[in-house]
Amino acid sequence: MDKEVKEILCITQEECAEVTQAISKIFRFGVDTSWNGRTNQQRLEEELGDLKAMMYILEMSGIVSEENVIKAAEAKMEKLAKWSNINLSEDK
Repeated sequence: MDKEVKEILCITQEECAEVTQAISKIFRFGVDTSWNGRTNQQRLEEELGDLKAMMYILEMSGIVSEENVIKAAEAKMEKLAKWSNINLSEDK
């Protein structure tokens, strides 16, 4: 594994941890609680944006296949529709 791939994976890992932390803050303190001028929802959105950017970089650099990621996402949506209580319909 070259240095660039290692750095991309490391940053992606860090972003995943930051998303986890943002979700934990929502569970502990609520979605609308503010700290330093930003709500927990805004922090989660920022961290998800950072993670999405890293996903693009993983795809652009050829570390993962965009096609395979899309297939995996579609499979997950099917599983969630079957096995979870999450409403996946677009008309909410």
